[in-house]
Amino acid sequence: MRDGAPLTGTRTAELIDLEERFGAHNYHPLDVVIDRGEGAWVTDVEGKRYLDCLSAYSSVNQGHAHPKILQALVEQAHRVTITSRAFRNEQLPWLYRELSELTGYARVLPMNSGAEAIETALKAARKWGYTVKGIPTDRAEIIVCANNFHGRTTTIVSFSTEPGYREGFGPFTPGFRIVPFGDLAALEAAITADTCAFLVEPIQAEAGILLPPDGYLAGAAELCKRNRVLFMADEIQTGLGRTGRWFAHHHEGIRPDVVVLGKALSGGFYPVSAMLADDEVMSVFHPGQHGSTFGGNPLGAAVARAALGVLRDEGLVERAAELGEHLIDSLRQIRSPLVREVRGRGLLVGIELMKPARATCEALKAEGLLCKETHDTVIRLAPPLVISREDLDWAIERIARVLTV
Repeated sequence: MRDGAPLTGTRTAELIDLEERFGAHNYHPLDVVIDRGEGAWVTDVEGKRYLDCLSAYSSVNQGHAHPKILQALVEQAHRVTITSRAFRNEQLPWLYRELSELTGYARVLPMNSGAEAIETALKAARKWGYTVKGIPTDRAEIIVCANNFHGRTTTIVSFSTEPGYREGFGPFTPGFRIVPFGDLAALEAAITADTCAFLVEPIQAEAGILLPPDGYLAGAAELCKRNRVLFMADEIQTGLGRTGRWFAHHHEGIRPDVVVLGKALSGGFYPVSAMLADDEVMSVFHPGQHGSTFGGNPLGAAVARAALGVLRDEGLVERAAELGEHLIDSLRQIRSPLVREVRGRGLLVGIELMKPARATCEALKAEGLLCKETHDTVIRLAPPLVISREDLDWAIERIARVLTV
């Protein structure tokens, strides 16, 4: 065991030992071994319950093991799980229509992981730049923001500014310009005749729950429109209710040219992601130019349809807005010399500390609350949107206790 007191002789210790001996060491998880989950709570292999305040990075906005999504998964698994896109299936057309009606975009391109959907958007932007905007071959550029996190493929880490994501993985894919997040003047200066797109997270979650200045997204959208540049919003972590709106860009009343979804689109049951756009962008793809064996499979489509239905029918978007305001206000009332700042929107909140946050996350685990540090000094809080007010207050009480010891 790497953190805290040893767990010699327990089932937890046995499973951690197996993972450490046979698994790749590409993660540094907290040493809790989760066995099952329901709603906002999980239980470890020793039978101890914890309040999940990470939600698998927003993948379980609907809560763990939601019965309606589970039912959709089981029923579809009994029928057919995958056909490949060589054939049509009965679930995908309905997912297309439901996503289109929810978002207002004409077309949907389904994938599996969020990184795959981002790669899809990058390819679409470049091809649009050449075939629609008229950028000379192989000169298209995409502008991104410093401290971005859009995934971990070789191309995506090519435009990361985090050294740990890049070290040892070069040579890197060209064609990207990096500007400071929240700086409209820098964005305007970076746009050239070869710019095909601007890719941005409305809130930078992995970077420490960083919100841009008010008006930044609207200003960036206007700059893109004026210069015939695609505005592409990565809503993989922020979308589908997390910030108290269906999408974080709705807080500024804008409509991106491309929206990328993932995580909560699956309800935590099965990897589902999607790129959304209108015909001008999506029509650049022709048969054989892009695809995925599992993308758009009937099992994933059925799960995604149920996941969207839960968010809509249970009012979870509105719930995130209400409980998020309560959470942020309550955390800001905690008087602790450890806390530099509390920031966030909806149920996506960061507590920035004056020191590394790992030890504090360990202390919260001991109190029965699971969260994770990000960007070294920030505690990320993102509980399932189904969390009750009572459970949220329970969490706030323990956070206050740990921060004021």
